[in-house]
Amino acid sequence: MSATLMDTNPPPPPDSEHVQPATPALTSPDSSLTFATRPSRENPLLEIFLGPNGPHPGTRWLIYLVMAAALGLSFLTVLRLAHPHPGGSVWWMMFGEIALMLTAIVPGLAMARLEGRPFGDFGLPVRQAFRRNFWVGTAWGIASLSLLLLVIRVAGGYSFGSLALHGASIVKFALFYAVFFLFTGFAEEFLVRGYSQWILSRGMHFWPAAALLSAGFGALHSGNPGESKGGLIAAALIGFFFCLTLRRTGDLWWAVGFHMSWDWGESYLFSVPDSGGTMTGHLLNSSFHGPAWLTGGSVGPEGSLLVFVVIAAIFMLFDRMYPEVKYGD
Repeated sequence: MSATLMDTNPPPPPDSEHVQPATPALTSPDSSLTFATRPSRENPLLEIFLGPNGPHPGTRWLIYLVMAAALGLSFLTVLRLAHPHPGGSVWWMMFGEIALMLTAIVPGLAMARLEGRPFGDFGLPVRQAFRRNFWVGTAWGIASLSLLLLVIRVAGGYSFGSLALHGASIVKFALFYAVFFLFTGFAEEFLVRGYSQWILSRGMHFWPAAALLSAGFGALHSGNPGESKGGLIAAALIGFFFCLTLRRTGDLWWAVGFHMSWDWGESYLFSVPDSGGTMTGHLLNSSFHGPAWLTGGSVGPEGSLLVFVVIAAIFMLFDRMYPEVKYGD
């Protein structure tokens, strides 16, 4: 029992006319004391950004995006100064992907401090790093892509061709692109479904936030060379599927594994365009032939109409295999 409760002779109460009303504590289950700031009644404009428990979720997301944009521009400036001409060694691509990953994650670390929460709450808990979810997601990714290309091949639209690499180069580029696309997975998954999904879910609930961010994920691919409207829709739908995996597994590790192995399979193993782009150091001299609705044309398999069948299939299968909700409101 505390000393306060044991005190049987408390001091007399002050004169009632001098009693000041207590100010309610500004606490929130979704924000830290850093964000617990009362908006000024004298400045209505401020109330657009601040609520009684601190910045609104949209304001916090904007803070994250501004930090990410500033860091990304800084990295881009440094990389252009160091390597002003396009092309060159594939290591410059790796440096760019590392910069993209840091652009997404470092502001997330800053927001974790401001929110007063562990960084792992935003979808990438370190204790789950490269454990079961990651490897199961990796298996699903390469299996899904293999199924899609197998159907395209049976329909006469894809040929493996000959080996483009030999000897040690096969292993070297296989490992290089595994690491490269791991960074891609971290960057894109955390940027769109990490802190962004976490904070927007507090303002509009999980699935509306997932729909908004998945549409944005599709739009992010519009800058890729050779991309098509069908490819953008497919990217948005696969992004929505990744939101389902976050919801049912409790973190982003499953999605990171799937994202990595799908991109690795396209760019290296099957040596086909990935969202309209091809990579130096791919394994095969493969080729597409046939109508674009079947092969995806310049977009690659993500532009094929058959990709929508695969997406629907993995949606239904995953929903059956992972019925329990582990993340979100």
